[in-house]
Amino acid sequence: MIDPLVVEELIDSALAEDIGFGDLTSELVIPADARAELALNAREDIVLAGIEIAARIFRRRSECTVELRVKDGDRVKAGALMGKVAGPARGLLAVERTALNFLQHLSGIATLTSQYVERIAGTRAVLIDTRKTLPGLRALEKHAASLGGARNHRLRLDDGVLIKDNHISVCGSIALAVKRARSGVPVLTKIEVECDTLAQVEEALEAGADMILLDNMDAEDMRRAVALSGGRVPLEASGGVRMETIRAIAEAGVDFISVGRITQSAPAVDIGLDAVVRV
Repeated sequence: MIDPLVVEELIDSALAEDIGFGDLTSELVIPADARAELALNAREDIVLAGIEIAARIFRRRSECTVELRVKDGDRVKAGALMGKVAGPARGLLAVERTALNFLQHLSGIATLTSQYVERIAGTRAVLIDTRKTLPGLRALEKHAASLGGARNHRLRLDDGVLIKDNHISVCGSIALAVKRARSGVPVLTKIEVECDTLAQVEEALEAGADMILLDNMDAEDMRRAVALSGGRVPLEASGGVRMETIRAIAEAGVDFISVGRITQSAPAVDIGLDAVVRV
């Protein structure tokens, strides 16, 4: 669930960034009493995310009404009418880009995520997201990833312990890093260790890690890591995962596959907001 106060703050910031002191074009060319109705159309097949945020943006304009025919998480076909907004034309035109920016970006994440999920269907692997998100939009982007079928990894650094290569280098060893983490970590919080080699996997297992991240390993080394762990701890595969490689990674037997590009590099989908009626 996303904190509604966070959403409202993001909307405030986005509208202030885009509008400034006012929509100069609309104020010059649109009569103050003009009204309009706009249709929200999908121009490609998508998994929808952010439709309620877009609706909130339009509802901020006085006398604006929103009629939605879809909801977040729906799979929408190209050409589908997703809803209509109606109200004072100046108000609608002033916020349409902000509403579409959220809707197209978040639906792009949900859509790309669903494509990765489809690639590993039938395996034991679960797709998870990462902290590779746009500053300020993490909660929304991770929500969009979940709508596409992924599970969320850490939302923030305080959500869990993930001992990575730089932690190990500064600390001196995996064993020492895990020991120090174990001495102070909350009892319900897991300790995950990033491993680049099979030797590190063995060290992490001996140190008592709760979970192991296999970083940039090829499929064969992942299969060996699965055999080494023997089901004692969950294994996460990460690093350079692409659409064309994720199936082989899943078939290596890992439990989780983290993909940064579903949030970091997802292309915006094509959604149109077209004027259909002028009153």
